[in-house]
Amino acid sequence: MNPANLTVNLTETAAGLPEAWSSLPLGLVGPACVKVLRMDGTPLPEESHRTAEAPLVLDGRLELLLEGTPLPVRAGELYVVPAGTAHAVGPGSRGTLVIVEFPEE
Repeated sequence: MNPANLTVNLTETAAGLPEAWSSLPLGLVGPACVKVLRMDGTPLPEESHRTAEAPLVLDGRLELLLEGTPLPVRAGELYVVPAGTAHAVGPGSRGTLVIVEFPEE
């Protein structure tokens, strides 16, 4: 296997997605799925999951709301949203986001 064939430019990949907030699974790391997406400033409604997930902001800023409390996540930062925690995306979230999703048990 040639490691060069596994290189992905995350910013270019996210920019090329047909719709903002439409994630593209890139692969599995152990049991976790790694996805990339493009944020366009549009807010997203509250949700929660049975497992943790970790958004990593590559560029821009994620306006994360945890149980209604604002928590800005800046470029270069990662936040682990604990399982069962209600979270939403506030207006103004822009840039490239990688999400690591842990599988449901």
